Amino acid sequence: MTTLKDLYTEELQDLWSANEQMSEVVSAMADKAEDMKLTDRLSSAKDGIDQHTRLLKSLLEESGAEVKKEHCKGMEGLVKEARKHAVDSDMQGAALDVAIIAQYQRLCHYGIAGFGTTKAFAEALGNDVAAQKLDAALDKIYGSDDFMTDLAERSRNVDAIA
Repeated sequence: MTTLKDLYTEELQDLWSANEQMSEVVSAMADKAEDMKLTDRLSSAKDGIDQHTRLLKSLLEESGAEVKKEHCKGMEGLVKEARKHAVDSDMQGAALDVAIIAQYQRLCHYGIAGFGTTKAFAEALGNDVAAQKLDAALDKIYGSDDFMTDLAERSRNVDAIA
């Protein structure tokens, strides 16, 4: 890597891997969640993550870069934590849902950082179309994160105390 374009390409490839890993664990968390609002949002989020993966691949194609993914070790660690603290947990009920929300938000925040960085690279490279597409994806990620915060604060955290 020697240029900003190289960094942009590597970030797209890394995010592709991150998204595939995240999609798999989000699906597992959706299967385990007990609150229907949470289950529905996680299922919807999985679809969004898969859409974002397709976006990343198309941005690689449009940039003329090699269309391949680069294994994301950062997401690998977050996925291990999500499995440990949520998917493979012995918790039940609201406590489990709270753990799922917490792990999902950690995954989201990693995505926000990655998509935000990639958007900044696209802007610096003068690729306004890619920057707009990445910004739209960021908006959806932020929206999902906000929904989870609201769900946790209004119901699941309170229910978990009982």
